[in-house]
Amino acid sequence: MAAEDSGSVIATLRKLIIEGHYAAGTRLAEIPVAEALGVSRTPVRLAFRTLEQEGLLQVTGKRGYVVREFSDHDVLCALEVRGVLEGLAARRLAERGMSEAVRARLAGAVEEGRNLLAKGHLTEEDVGTWSQLNKVFHDTIVDATESPVIADAIARNNHLPFASADSIIIDPQALDREFEKLRFAQLQHELVFEAIEQRESARVEMLMREHAYIGLRYGKLFGLKTRLPGGGA
Repeated sequence: MAAEDSGSVIATLRKLIIEGHYAAGTRLAEIPVAEALGVSRTPVRLAFRTLEQEGLLQVTGKRGYVVREFSDHDVLCALEVRGVLEGLAARRLAERGMSEAVRARLAGAVEEGRNLLAKGHLTEEDVGTWSQLNKVFHDTIVDATESPVIADAIARNNHLPFASADSIIIDPQALDREFEKLRFAQLQHELVFEAIEQRESARVEMLMREHAYIGLRYGKLFGLKTRLPGGGA
């Protein structure tokens, strides 16, 4: 791995887990994983914490982690729940209208994504940058509803595998094809932002529901081989 970018390490480990390289019940330790990836322990430690929050790893003993057992059904249900909840948040925001602060944050995330992809390719460092701007975009929509019910439900769902908005699977070995997937995700962000601005509540709800599947369902359209645990497409 060319750089010790934590976002790239997270993406790599996430991909290795979903492909079964690290099977359910496997204990992961910092040193062996760092050596396997060719990085120091620091980004691996950060990756473990992130993947534990995402529900892919479970804490065991003192500072130890094991790969959590989950099925394709678990993953798809979690994605569907996120789509429903974020769709609800986007619909409510479109109905009430955006404040200038919310508009600025969403427009900034859209513009940052556009600039990131403007060069026509991805680097490993771009993976972490995309994850952050994607988180800002999604969190802004949810937070703008000022609904603790929606926010708490999404937070609970985020602890299920691949359920959080920033757990999109990126293959660092296929960045040319991943670029096309992120370009499509960027287009969806722009459509969502436009629909909220136009107060198109029903349309934006459906856009957000569909957008939830970008990480696992769209790979085959771009020649990627991402598969769900258990063999699902």
